[in-house]
Amino acid sequence: MNEKKCRWGILGTAGIAQKNWQSIRNAGNAELIAVASRDIQKSRDFIDRCSQQVPHPNTPLALGSYEELLSREDVDAIYLPLPTGLRHEWALKVAGAGKHLLCEKPCGINAEQVEEITSACERAGVQFMDGVMFMHSERMKRIRAVIDDGKSVGKLRRINTQFSFCAPEEFLTQNIRMHSDLEPHGCLGDLGWYTLRFILWVMKYEKPKSVVGRLLNSSSMSGSPKQVPTEFSGEVLFEDVSASFYCSFLTEHQQLAHISGTKGNLRMDDFVLPYFGNRLGFTASNSIFDCDVCDFRMERRETAYQVEEYASSHPSAQESNLFRNFSGLVLSGELDGHWPKITRLTQKVLMSCMDSAEQGSVELEFSDS
Repeated sequence: MNEKKCRWGILGTAGIAQKNWQSIRNAGNAELIAVASRDIQKSRDFIDRCSQQVPHPNTPLALGSYEELLSREDVDAIYLPLPTGLRHEWALKVAGAGKHLLCEKPCGINAEQVEEITSACERAGVQFMDGVMFMHSERMKRIRAVIDDGKSVGKLRRINTQFSFCAPEEFLTQNIRMHSDLEPHGCLGDLGWYTLRFILWVMKYEKPKSVVGRLLNSSSMSGSPKQVPTEFSGEVLFEDVSASFYCSFLTEHQQLAHISGTKGNLRMDDFVLPYFGNRLGFTASNSIFDCDVCDFRMERRETAYQVEEYASSHPSAQESNLFRNFSGLVLSGELDGHWPKITRLTQKVLMSCMDSAEQGSVELEFSDS
């Protein structure tokens, strides 16, 4: 007897959907039914291209409209990788069609749109989740245990995050992430979302007291009504913890996370996209400083942790776990309200940082209203 599987449709043929074509296959409890584009040839080309590298047991159908995908009774869940500027409209239609929704981030251009999307999913009785893949990594569970053990980090004091890549000229002049109608938050939405989510995760989703955002650079592609951020930094301030983040299309590949406390610190240099070819890991450091008259010594004391998880093409990868976990929720028939809640909070913090930057980088009290 075949095990029941969550039946998926992909609404849109964005580049990141190619990665998740493989993730759906690797999940084990999922099946890809169809891929939709407004141009059926794009759907066919997408399926042909992906099938050559990662064939599915049953080749998905190519559809020439999003509406056709949403009307199918053999589709339970929709993965939505459309540009941010289009997500609100189609996310509401996904919920209206009674389909569970896995939505790329940011899920809307502002907090109001995200509230409408998550509320629509709740009313329709369908699961909502954003596409932050590292949330589903087994490494995160191990990091949480180390943070909470009371001795590796101690009392939290500081969090630093960075996610950046140095984009080629072609990206800066032609990629849709440089168009304000499609991706109005630029690098802040594309990369900064991850840095902010990690900060909030470390803080167990405590609401910050205030934020500061700094727009360091901006530009746009031809035809874009406005410029979008290409380099952005900020501070997120909590009761007893300060956090900083930096995201950029202008600085070479880095994805750093550093958590500091009263007894030690924890660091990763691949917190978003794990390095290929190795088990996932992180390092805890409890350095000792010793002074003996003229001798000043800082002694390195580190513990390296690893988990049995590998990068994106592996069944154990965080991407596979994302679709495995979402499919499990769909098949269970029980909704998990944690996921829309943290999406709403992340969007509100992101928008507050943008508001601060637009007001000259003033410190703004965070409001959850």
